[in-house]
Amino acid sequence: MAGADSFAVEQGKGEKAVAWMNEYAKKNKVNFEAKLQGYAVQTTKFGGFEMISWKGDWPAARNLIKRASGKLRIKALESGYHEKTDLLVSMFGAGSEFAKVYSGGNLVGQIEMKTKSGKWVVKSEAFS
Repeated sequence: MAGADSFAVEQGKGEKAVAWMNEYAKKNKVNFEAKLQGYAVQTTKFGGFEMISWKGDWPAARNLIKRASGKLRIKALESGYHEKTDLLVSMFGAGSEFAKVYSGGNLVGQIEMKTKSGKWVVKSEAFS
């Protein structure tokens, strides 16, 4: 079972989005469960996002975060993309993680994030 702590939903809409995703997963027997992390990240171009963690299947997680963005008309970050680097850099988490930014279910941009003191921070951002 996979998991991650670097997905996010539009600030102020986290509880609604997490509840919807968990309910959808349970109703459709999808291996997925999400919870709020308790902190937010700010972007200049896309606004604030509440970080969530999840456990379950990667394909289900990616599908649900995009689906939640469209159904709830919110912005969401689908992360887990990495630069192609050598194996040691990837294993020890050095480097950056990239996220796609969705708004209303449509891809609108991407951001680059890194960890600082155990929390994600935005390094750069761009519109698609």
